[in-house]
Amino acid sequence: MFPIPDIQAKLGDWAVAQKKVKYWQDTGQEVVFTNGCFDILHYGHLHYLAEASQLGDKLVIGLNGTESVGRLKGDHRPIQDEQTRLYMLASLQFVDLVVIFEEDTPAELIRHLKPDLLVKGGDYKIEEIVGADTVLAKGGVVKTLDFVKGYSTTNIETKIKGQ
Repeated sequence: MFPIPDIQAKLGDWAVAQKKVKYWQDTGQEVVFTNGCFDILHYGHLHYLAEASQLGDKLVIGLNGTESVGRLKGDHRPIQDEQTRLYMLASLQFVDLVVIFEEDTPAELIRHLKPDLLVKGGDYKIEEIVGADTVLAKGGVVKTLDFVKGYSTTNIETKIKGQ
């Protein structure tokens, strides 16, 4: 049987996400938060997300909504529709919750969820990470993780276009 209900249980709006995160924290579990467009899921994403999940007990992903991706990446993006991106991320065994945000940054979502750890890729300095101030102010941790070289949605897009 295809596990759609199991995958759907990992999707939530902001209110549902806030309740889950609070419950996990109230039961002594550390919540890790990361975010991104995750337009074409590739090995670099998988490695990064798996590594992020090892930093705590629950991994929450803030997913840029369709309009947000377009503003950040250009009119030709996202390549994958929102539902596909949501379900692909939620189907990963080490992902516990995926929530969409439509803003350009996840700052408001991070303030809303109050995760224990905030994780981004190694191309950021901690002081540049959106939401770091919120997480650090509540005694949380902000970390960067190294990228796996050679993997990016842009590289895949270029290859498909034959450029």
